Amino acid sequence: MLLELGERCYDLAERPLVMGILNRTPDSFFDAGEYWGFDDFLTKAEQLCADGADILDVGGVKAGPGSEVTVSEEVERVVPAIQALASRFDVPLSVDTWRASVAGEAYAAGAVLGNDISGFADPDYLPAAAAAGAAVVACHVRLVPRYADPEPVYEDLLGEVRSYLAERAAWAAFAGLGRTRVLLDAGLDLGKTPAMSAELLRRSDHLAALGYPVLLSASNKGFLGWLCGAEVGERRAASIAAHALGGFAGCGVIRAHDVRATRRVVEVAAALRRRSGATSGSAPSEARVAPAGGTR
Repeated sequence: MLLELGERCYDLAERPLVMGILNRTPDSFFDAGEYWGFDDFLTKAEQLCADGADILDVGGVKAGPGSEVTVSEEVERVVPAIQALASRFDVPLSVDTWRASVAGEAYAAGAVLGNDISGFADPDYLPAAAAAGAAVVACHVRLVPRYADPEPVYEDLLGEVRSYLAERAAWAAFAGLGRTRVLLDAGLDLGKTPAMSAELLRRSDHLAALGYPVLLSASNKGFLGWLCGAEVGERRAASIAAHALGGFAGCGVIRAHDVRATRRVVEVAAALRRRSGATSGSAPSEARVAPAGGTR
C-alpha cells in the first residue's frame, strides 16, 4: 500500500503515518484556540515534528457548527501558516478544507494533501488537486460540514459508507488522481451516532479492503467520550486505544493531537500486524520513503 505526498512515496506496509493536527481556529473543539497566536502555532508545529509527526494538517475552520468563516478569512488563516511551515519543516503539509479555492492557494503555498470532510462537495476540488499534483482525502459525511446531524439513520451503515467512499475514489480517478493519491476516511462523528462511529472504527479493515490508504480521524472525538464517559480534555487514553485498534486494522494514516504517544503505538501495531501475517517484512522504526514513483 503506497501513498504519494508531493515528491515522497510512502510504503504504508512498514507502519502507519502519523498526521499531527494544527488548528488555525479560535474555537476548536479540543484546544479552544490555545495555539491561535502565530508564534504559539509555530511552537506547536515544532513540537509535533519533534514528537515524530510524518504530516502536519492545517485547518482554518472547525468541522462543527460555529461562527461563519468566509473564504478570505480561511485563506488568511491557513495560507501564511502553510508558507511558514514549508519554510521551516521538512514534512508533507495537508490543508484541512472543503473549499477548492482555499485548497488551491494552499497547494501554491506548499501543501501536498487536501483533507476534505465534505466528500468533494465542491466540484472544483478534485480538478484543483489534480492540477497541483496533490493527494486528497475522501471523507464520508451524511449532510454537509458545520451542520448538526443528531439523528442519522442508515439501513446498512458499513455498506453505505463503503459505497460512498468507493464512489468518491472513482470521482478522484476520473479527475486524474491515481490510487496512491487518494485516502479514505469513514468520517467518525460526522453524521453518525457515537455507536455508529464506534462500529466503523471497529471495522476499519473493511474500508482498508477497498484498496486505498485509510485515514483514521478519531482523536479526542465525542464517540470516545461516549464509550468511556470522559470529557473532551480527558480522552487521551481512549484516543491512543483507538489509534492502536486502527493501526492494527490496517489504517495507513492516523490523525492525532498527541503525536508522540500515537507514533509509539502505531509502531507496535505495525509490528504485531507483521507478526500475525497481515503484512510481510521486518520491523523497522521508520516508514520507508522514496521519491514519488520510485517504488512500484
